Amino acid sequence: MRTEVALKTITVDPASPERVRRVLEQALVFSGAALAAVYAPGDDGDLLCLVESAGVPRTLYGLRETYPVEGNSPAAGAHRARRPVWLGPEQLAEYAESRRMAARDVHLAALPVADGAGGCLLAVSEHPGGFDPDDRESLELIAQAVTLPAPAAPVEGEELPANAFTLAMDSGRVEVGDEILELFGLSRTAFDGRVETLLGLTVPEDLPALMSVVEADHMSIGERELEFRVLRPAGPPRWLRLRGRLLPGGEGHPARLVGTVADASTLRSDVTDVARVQRLAAALATAGTVRDVSQAVVAALRAPLRADRIALAELENERLVVTVLDPPEPEAWPELWRLEWRTEWPDAPVRAMPTLAAALRGGRAQIWPAGTGLEPALAEVGPGGLAVLPLPAAGRMAGACLIGWDAPHDFGPDERALLTASAGLVGQALMRAHAFDAEHELVGMLQRQLLPRRLPKLPGAVAVARYLPATAGLEVGGDWYDVIPLPDHHVALVIGDVQGHSTGAATLMGQMRTALRAYAAEGHPPDVVVSHANRLLMELETDLFATCCYVDVDMEAGTAWCVRAGHPPPVLRHPDGATDIVESDGGPPLGVVTQADFPMAPLRLMPGTVVALTTDGLLESADSDIDAGIDRLAHGLSVADPAHLGLVADALLGHAHRGDDVALLLMRYDGMAVKPLREGWTVWRVPEAARHARRFSRRTLRSWGVSDAAMDAALLIVSELVTNALVHTDGRVRLDLTLINHRLRVAVTDSSPRSPVKPTGLSWEATGGRGVLLVEAMSEAWGTVPVSGGKQVWSEVALTE
Repeated sequence: MRTEVALKTITVDPASPERVRRVLEQALVFSGAALAAVYAPGDDGDLLCLVESAGVPRTLYGLRETYPVEGNSPAAGAHRARRPVWLGPEQLAEYAESRRMAARDVHLAALPVADGAGGCLLAVSEHPGGFDPDDRESLELIAQAVTLPAPAAPVEGEELPANAFTLAMDSGRVEVGDEILELFGLSRTAFDGRVETLLGLTVPEDLPALMSVVEADHMSIGERELEFRVLRPAGPPRWLRLRGRLLPGGEGHPARLVGTVADASTLRSDVTDVARVQRLAAALATAGTVRDVSQAVVAALRAPLRADRIALAELENERLVVTVLDPPEPEAWPELWRLEWRTEWPDAPVRAMPTLAAALRGGRAQIWPAGTGLEPALAEVGPGGLAVLPLPAAGRMAGACLIGWDAPHDFGPDERALLTASAGLVGQALMRAHAFDAEHELVGMLQRQLLPRRLPKLPGAVAVARYLPATAGLEVGGDWYDVIPLPDHHVALVIGDVQGHSTGAATLMGQMRTALRAYAAEGHPPDVVVSHANRLLMELETDLFATCCYVDVDMEAGTAWCVRAGHPPPVLRHPDGATDIVESDGGPPLGVVTQADFPMAPLRLMPGTVVALTTDGLLESADSDIDAGIDRLAHGLSVADPAHLGLVADALLGHAHRGDDVALLLMRYDGMAVKPLREGWTVWRVPEAARHARRFSRRTLRSWGVSDAAMDAALLIVSELVTNALVHTDGRVRLDLTLINHRLRVAVTDSSPRSPVKPTGLSWEATGGRGVLLVEAMSEAWGTVPVSGGKQVWSEVALTE
């Protein structure tokens, strides 16, 4: 009964050019067919030729464009006998023509059409039981409704309709109506009658599809339809829709393509248009992430369906993880969804919606009109009607798309066909995007593991850093940054970029960051640190190189030394808002030249100065060179408020084009509120060296106002550390005393890399080893750090106020 009602509506206008297609679509809706096609006798009567099809591509089932009328095929049998043929998988195997079908269990129906010219309707079903009695009755009604209009070429001398054309396939000469010329922006006098003139006005990307229509080698007998764009002098391109049919030539007459062209924007909102599904497929093909897929679905379905809300969700462990809601406001969605609104979107539990769970298990699109009794979590999505599209992909359910209407909505067969066709496309795209997102997150996690987890607290300064991976592609970038605390209130700011985007680049980045940190901790000056890193990279024998900028800041003096190795220069923002680009000489990139010079450039930092280091991903792109990027960075710093350094970094990253990964390191130098007191003494290797060191220390501590009790402890530590250095090492020995914030630091530097070892046990007869135990007992903390050419043993003593 539903089939009859739908067919009566469709066949009201017998002259409609869409009649055959819309009739075939009813086979998909009411008989559960995956494919429906109609064949008609050709001009010579020897072949059954494909006229129109609907559903999945016929090539999936091996259906041909033509069948011999006298051949052994289901189509020819139904046409000759004028009675239906119902075949299951076993019967299909008996037909030689059916061996072209893919190896799958399918059922085929061939029914003669009622049109006087003859022909047949073919329908294919993948349901295990094939076509049940209701399905067969529906197909018989549909076959009776099929009529085969045969468009003919206009009579010689007859004026073409305004929207019609006729193209001679041998010469390329075309006759067009006045409306078509107006759509192409041509006058009758300016048009030369050549199809190449019209093709030259189309958007280049649409030419391949058009050429497949206007070239005889690619055009087959039957109706064809496509949408394309034409360029306009002003404004965006205009979408046009072409419908055409190839008419075979006869004696002395060439084959001709006849049809119509219309403005696609003025046609009815026909949601069954093949062009609309094509647009969705094109949008999904370029959608990289799950969010991109979701936005493409909303753009393709909500407006054509005039829906009030649409939701797309991934299915993960019996929960619908929503990726996009349109509209996005929580109050537009059911109360249960709002209760589960944890972050940006809700996570809806499937168990709370048993109707939805059943639809997902069934795997077929479900439509519920207004008034259907549904659980509140679903009923409130579409009070006037609800469509649920399970999204299958790779043998599993990838997710679901929910489309709801507030006012009562009448679901026509056109909408059902669009929803069915869209579900498979979206499911496959969602699976691809989910894999892309997962791999991109894995890549980002790897990158984050190779970078500092947090920046250290600095004496007299604040530092922030940002890293943004590239959004194009999945490979790991080689950008890095580091902040290295050094002795004597020095801090090294490092930023670098390894060539390329690959796991090799990321691995090399990790090696270079570790090497620079190790060389800096040894106490080398900045140029030596960078030179050592360059030599290491050369010895690794890699094909990659790296750029680097290394700035050693003296927090006490407010000075710095900068070394560049092929890297963009630092930018300084002064307290008054003025900016300087440190255009100093630099060395080549690391890993290019073995014996390279890396000159140091001095910097002066006033309290309130901001030092900015970044990589080229923030500075240059395909549309902007690196000089313009540095100027843009300097301008961004000048207008920013350095009091909120994190906000400054976020604002600067707003200019990143994301085609490359970006690292940004900012440090605001505030100056040390309390500067330490320092004195040093070079210990000569003389018999009374320890006594001279104690005398120097006593004189210094007394001038600093250190109490006698603390002084005694400090002198004992000085005596033990200096004696150990003189006895167990050769070369220069230096004693340094530092006092800051009521903490006294005693440091003795020597030329031996070996650290003192605390004995595990001492007998009463032992003559050595007690010095380290005495130092440990008298100190708040003590330890050893490597320095250039040796080590430094230090001890800290807390002083009472």
